[in-house]
Amino acid sequence: MIRATDVKGQYPWTEAAADTVVLDFDDRHRRRMAMTGTRGLEFLLDLENAIALRGGDALVLEDGRLIEVVAAPEPLLEIRSPDPAHLVRVAWHLGNRHLPTQIVGKGLRIRRDHVIEDMVKGLGARVIAIEAPFDPEGGAYAAAEAHDHAGHGHHDHGHHAHGHDKHDHAGHDHAAHAPTEHVHDEHCGHDHDHDHHGHSHAHDHK
Repeated sequence: MIRATDVKGQYPWTEAAADTVVLDFDDRHRRRMAMTGTRGLEFLLDLENAIALRGGDALVLEDGRLIEVVAAPEPLLEIRSPDPAHLVRVAWHLGNRHLPTQIVGKGLRIRRDHVIEDMVKGLGARVIAIEAPFDPEGGAYAAAEAHDHAGHGHHDHGHHAHGHDKHDHAGHDHAAHAPTEHVHDEHCGHDHDHDHHGHSHAHDHK
């Protein structure tokens, strides 16, 4: 099986991609994994180190062909507050629980978690359920190494698992919660000429 052994950063490349893989956040942070593109091209991701891939990156095959990486939409919660200081307070609580968190223009994004959703509402923030690619900050939980490919830095965000029984809910008022709003994120749709969503297969090699 042909291998992908290198990565080109977000869109400095101009060659036509031979195929596309649509990957969620977890599958965009692998070192070695068998993949099948949306057009059926099978290859083995075989990097020297695990790299946090971003949508728009390209995996470089041994024969020079490129495989485009598309970040798959995931079920997320967008947390908003009109008061920046209040949003920072919410961010502190998320960081205190080691939750991967993405900072966006108007708020914070985390993976959907009913327990954390209740906590955030108890803190007085607005929570909106969305579907969007998840690209959390590396921050204090990033791995020590950061790899720069073709002038584009890839920071290892790492994997963070949490159990609901680990969360501290003391002191949070859960009495009055507005219904979660459901919206479709404006970034969910990817403008690509090829048809790929929902057809990419990835198999993790232990």
